[in-house]
Amino acid sequence: MNNADVHMTTMPLRRKITFSTLPGLHWLLVMIPALYMLLLTFFPILKIMKLGVHDGESYTLQYILQVFTTPVYMKVVLYTFNVSLIATIASLLFGYPIAYTLYRMKSEKGKRVMLAFIMIPFWISVLIRTFTWVIMLQDTGPINSILMALGLIDEPLHLLYSMTGNVVGMVHYLFPYMVLCIYSVMQGIDQRLLQAAEGMGARPWKVFRDVLFPLSIPGVVAGVLICFVFSLGFFITSVILGGPKDMMISNLIANFINVTLNWHLAAALSIILLASTLILILVPVLLFRNHSAIKGVM
Repeated sequence: MNNADVHMTTMPLRRKITFSTLPGLHWLLVMIPALYMLLLTFFPILKIMKLGVHDGESYTLQYILQVFTTPVYMKVVLYTFNVSLIATIASLLFGYPIAYTLYRMKSEKGKRVMLAFIMIPFWISVLIRTFTWVIMLQDTGPINSILMALGLIDEPLHLLYSMTGNVVGMVHYLFPYMVLCIYSVMQGIDQRLLQAAEGMGARPWKVFRDVLFPLSIPGVVAGVLICFVFSLGFFITSVILGGPKDMMISNLIANFINVTLNWHLAAALSIILLASTLILILVPVLLFRNHSAIKGVM
């Protein structure tokens, strides 16, 4: 062995430093999005909400109490929850059968085609979808024309600029979320359980009632929560499809900010909306956290 070989064998191996091996990189990747959310999302929201409990000199509850003691504002709040509940239930009634059909469908190609149709609303602007319903729901639109041609009605139904139009637009938006939440849970259900129940003589409706439906409850809970929370914040749909009496909380907040310039009442309504949303999420969590069928969601 010559001197060159000895020198090469005694040289320490240098570790190649790459971007992924930099010390503290993992924490940095977490901190950057966290700071972004704090500076650009949470701090501005907290600053605006402070206006709902602060009059410029001291903290006060007068703006929140004003919302609860003014009949007009309470009517808007109750209407928002009423319409959100109706839209959520309608989304569940339409979405569950579709998710069940997808689950039981044997053809993979058919599943892909059906899922593509369900996903189409995600690829179209909410504004375009809403204006499409203006054409569909008007007095001379396709829906009224078909019903009158079939002899089911004698005069056009008042569907546009009403609660009906508002709910229809909301369901169109919420429907894919409900289907995907339920279907994703059904996909994890072993079909051999259904086959075993059928093999023991259970009728199809009993298999669904005693086996499939209880196992799909986590998807139902997730879909209902997501759709209801989304419904509370609808703005464009109620402006275009709803009438003057169909104002929702988001529309009232926008009116306070842009028209009357009453930022204190707008902030108070925002606090009420946020608190209501958190309660609606926490109550099911606390009530059903030990339920065996919902542990996958909670």
